[in-house]
Amino acid sequence: MTDTLPPLRDVIREYDLRAKKSFGQNFLLDLNLTRKIARIPGDICDSVIYEVGPGPGGLTRGLLAEGAKRVVAVEMDPRCLDALADISAAYDGRLTVHQGDALKMDEQELLAATEGEKMRIASNLPYNVGTLLLIKWLTLDEWKPWFASLTLMFQREVADRIVAQPRTKAYGRLSVLAQWRGKVRIALNVPAAAFTPPPKVASAVIHYEPTDPIDPDVKLKDLELVVEKAFGQRRKMLRASLKSLPVNAQELLAMAEIEETKRAEDLPVEDFVRLAKCYGAMKSNP
Repeated sequence: MTDTLPPLRDVIREYDLRAKKSFGQNFLLDLNLTRKIARIPGDICDSVIYEVGPGPGGLTRGLLAEGAKRVVAVEMDPRCLDALADISAAYDGRLTVHQGDALKMDEQELLAATEGEKMRIASNLPYNVGTLLLIKWLTLDEWKPWFASLTLMFQREVADRIVAQPRTKAYGRLSVLAQWRGKVRIALNVPAAAFTPPPKVASAVIHYEPTDPIDPDVKLKDLELVVEKAFGQRRKMLRASLKSLPVNAQELLAMAEIEETKRAEDLPVEDFVRLAKCYGAMKSNP
């Protein structure tokens, strides 16, 4: 579908939408790039897309032009609402915008998808809340979750942490939380020059698809705690970093068949899942 709206630079000028650091804003103005991002999830013609922080609507326009059935956006900055209203009018009301804090939103209630519609999240996330939102979506108790995929822009450093493998500097808590019940990849690298204003670092788009958990019996809270303790002192051996757990760390490691001299960054995701399962069993049977 052809986008007939004015260039985004003109929209920003008309509505005086200079990016604000307080909102973590860096705007994407290249509609060829935003349409490329919109194509990452595949065919979205049957999808309701949830977008956080649309700003002047660069990615929003890309999603609608690529055929998204509907886009539901949450924008905290009231200055952007008029520009987004213009997009909604141009695309036959397929865009709905809510002003507010995405961290406090009940997304399923906002999206209200009907039978046959897939719910997806696609966002150039505001840098100041991006990681918090990702953790919110990765740590839902009910799994498989309500969304079919996440297509999210992060600073490259954060994206690297999400997809990182063991024995790398970037491997940590985010890596384990993302990979224990989902497939994730870096789908697109985006240079700083693509943004207005250009940030000091490059960015990347990750694409995440939920899967069955490695072990469905593992409790999320147990995994979160074990991973937090292990990476909280990542240079220490596990027998030391796990000492603050309310169980005997050496017995826990023996039960999970993990060498106590290993460090957190040595363990693949599967080992953390097994460790969490053993922790849950020891905690229940002291």
